[in-house]
Amino acid sequence: MSRIQATFETLKAQGRTALIPYITAGDPYADATVDIMLAMAHCGADVIELGVPFSDPMADGPVIQKASERALAKGIGMSQVLQAVRGFRDCDDGTPVVLMGYANPLERYGLDRFVTDAKDAGVDGVLVVDYPPEECEGFAAMLQGARLDPIFLLAPTSTERRMKEVGRIASGYVYYVSLKGVTGAGHLDTAAVAQMLPRIRQHVSVPVGVGFGIRDAATAKALGAVADAVVIGSRLVQLLEVQPREAVAAAAGGFIATIRAALDEQTKE
Repeated sequence: MSRIQATFETLKAQGRTALIPYITAGDPYADATVDIMLAMAHCGADVIELGVPFSDPMADGPVIQKASERALAKGIGMSQVLQAVRGFRDCDDGTPVVLMGYANPLERYGLDRFVTDAKDAGVDGVLVVDYPPEECEGFAAMLQGARLDPIFLLAPTSTERRMKEVGRIASGYVYYVSLKGVTGAGHLDTAAVAQMLPRIRQHVSVPVGVGFGIRDAATAKALGAVADAVVIGSRLVQLLEVQPREAVAAAAGGFIATIRAALDEQTKE
C-alpha cells in the first residue's frame, strides 16, 4: 500500500475529508519550499501537491502561471524540485507528496531517470496534466512498478469512456477539475459537483479529490461533504506571493489550519 493509499484509508476510517494543498516549487522564495511544506503538513495537510515549474502551463490560470515564471527565473528545475522533496522527507516521512506538472519537463529529464529519482527522493504520486491515460499506459506502469501512484484528471466534459480509462489505470486518487477553464477560475457550482461525483465513482474505485475554484473555508466545507478530498492551489499561491520570507511558512500553515478546521467541522455535522 502506498503512502497515498494508506492516508486515504486512515481518513476514511475516521470519516474525514482529505486536504490537498498545491504550491509551486521554488515560489515565492527558492529556499522556502521545504519550510512551507512542513508548515502545511503540521497544520493539517494530508497530501501535498508540489508543482514542477514550466514555461507553458496551459491548464493553469494567471496566478499559477506567474508562480511558475518566478520559480523558473530563480533557476528551479526538476533537480531542485526533487531536492525539495528530499529535504521535506528528512523531517516528515508520513505526508504523501505528489508532483504535478507537464510532460515537457519530465521528458527533458528522461522518464526512466525521473521515475528512479522521484522514488529515491520520496515522491508518492505523479500527475502529468497533458498525459491522457490512453497515451501513457507505459509511463503509468513504470510509476506503479516503482510504487508511485499515477494520478489523472477528470473534468465536467469527461466522457464515460475517459472515466473508464482513468479508472482502469489510476491509483492513489483522481483529481476532478470542477470547472471548465483554468486554475483559479470562479463560479464554482457545488451542486453540479455533487451530481457529477456519483457518475465518476461508477468507473473509478480510487478516492476522488475536487479542485479548481476552491478559495475559502466555506467552499472547502461544502465540497468536503461530497468529495473524498479537496484540492486548493491558486488562493494559497496568491496568499504566499505577498508574504515576506520570514512569514511565508506561518502564513501557509495558518491558511491550511483554517481550511482543515472547516473540513473537520463538516465531518462532525
